[in-house]
Amino acid sequence: MKNVIIASTSTLHGSSYLEYLLPTLQSHFTNCKTILFIPYARPGGISHKEYTQKVAAVFQTINISVKGIHEFENPETAIKNAEGIFTGGGNTFLLVTQLYKNNIMQLLSETVKNGTPYLGTSAGSNICGLSMQTTNDMPIVYPPSFQTLGLISFNLNPHYLDADSQSTHMGETREQRIQEFHAFNTIPVLGLREGSWLEVKGEKITLKGSLSARLFRQNQLPTELEPESDLTGLK
Repeated sequence: MKNVIIASTSTLHGSSYLEYLLPTLQSHFTNCKTILFIPYARPGGISHKEYTQKVAAVFQTINISVKGIHEFENPETAIKNAEGIFTGGGNTFLLVTQLYKNNIMQLLSETVKNGTPYLGTSAGSNICGLSMQTTNDMPIVYPPSFQTLGLISFNLNPHYLDADSQSTHMGETREQRIQEFHAFNTIPVLGLREGSWLEVKGEKITLKGSLSARLFRQNQLPTELEPESDLTGLK
């Protein structure tokens, strides 16, 4: 049975790394003494080692140890033996490229679908959908495929921002970018605002947090989904 937390962000304004999610994570990883961290997305170009140390310091506060996948000789074995898995945020193009390079995209998907508890934030959440095509990130590297884990039957746009009517910025809004995606694709897209996350228990998907999420479907007007909305079966 899938046991997944898909969070828009790791850090809320004015709080420390993962602080707002810690009570949820303590319950989510309750049977885990150790979790496997996947640092491939490297936010700001941080090294795998530095990123893992940052995550380990936080999980230490809830008595869970962390080991980075880069520390293992065989990443496939690391995933197979993991008690729990966390994929951090950063650049989704880089993350997806590394998962394919190490031949673990399919294995990671199968492992999580078989019940290993998983946490994704930002880029680590992007890969939970059917594809990474609705990421906000720059294409700094070229992955062999846009197909991702398929833990849910739709795509995500983490860090979703509403248009600011007072702004002088003339670039495209997030909504317009998603409309561009829907000019060529039928997959629904959920815009997850900061501080929101999805809880996946088996096939049941529930919107968590205090904010609504914005659902986009091809050739339909966007709709707002309130916290605790059931997204099970969304296609």
